[in-house]
Amino acid sequence: MASLYTHQSQNIRKTWLLMVIFFAVVAAVGWFVSEYFGNPALLVVAVAFALFMNGTSFWFSDKLAIASAHAKLAPDEQYPDLHNTVENLAITAGLPKPKIYIIEDPAPNAFATGRNPEKAVVAVTTGLLQTLNKTELEGVLAHELSHIGNRDILVMSVAVVLVGFIAIITDMLWHMTLFGGRGERNDNAHPALMIAGIALIVLSPVIAQLMQLAVSRKREYLADASGALLTRYPEGLASALQKISSYKQPMKHASGATAHLFISNPFGSNSKAGKSMRSLFSTHPPTEKRIAALMQQRV
Repeated sequence: MASLYTHQSQNIRKTWLLMVIFFAVVAAVGWFVSEYFGNPALLVVAVAFALFMNGTSFWFSDKLAIASAHAKLAPDEQYPDLHNTVENLAITAGLPKPKIYIIEDPAPNAFATGRNPEKAVVAVTTGLLQTLNKTELEGVLAHELSHIGNRDILVMSVAVVLVGFIAIITDMLWHMTLFGGRGERNDNAHPALMIAGIALIVLSPVIAQLMQLAVSRKREYLADASGALLTRYPEGLASALQKISSYKQPMKHASGATAHLFISNPFGSNSKAGKSMRSLFSTHPPTEKRIAALMQQRV
């Protein structure tokens, strides 16, 4: 499966780039706020926070994603077919068997997370197991294993934490800047510094959005193609994508921070959130294009 690992090194480099950008943005905002309030300790706090969050995103992003989805470990005795299918596909792909989690949700969906193949996790909803037949389920699981083999899960999982916390910290600092007491502010700060700092705080969520979109749409096409090669039956994944995308209701615990992890939009096409999240979810190509690409793989 040579194509399974095509972008592995690229995704590792992309992960480090995301972490560097996160550190730079938080440190820059922290420097502005420390100058604005005349308190150097705020810069130290911002740098320490950025370093802490980079470490957290690398080591614990998978656990945060699992907790956000309310996923639980799938017992072997309760889901023997699921475990056997994942194990057989992992052997074929030359990967360790990932841990398997279940999400109690009627919406059919799935995601993979973890910092490396040895620590990988695949989570599927109960709706997915109930909706798909065997070949369709194999297609979805092969797609997720392809994300693991290509190290997509590393950059995708890190983005979950870093993007979310950039939004939180800039919102907090924005309120400090606007509503901080006059006596606490540094009135000698240069006007240009004020303009640049406020602009940075305003643009930080946009930078966070770009970080999330740095998880390229091409990763889904690659995972689809690699998954189809793994099962040697692209029709299975194509049919699964059709069924998954036709489900109109959102997942119970859909989150914008983790939306890009899932194989399909967790907000549901009928919901207002689903429609408003189209731009955020642009890391996923339209389902019809993914199906068309899969059909071109038929022998």
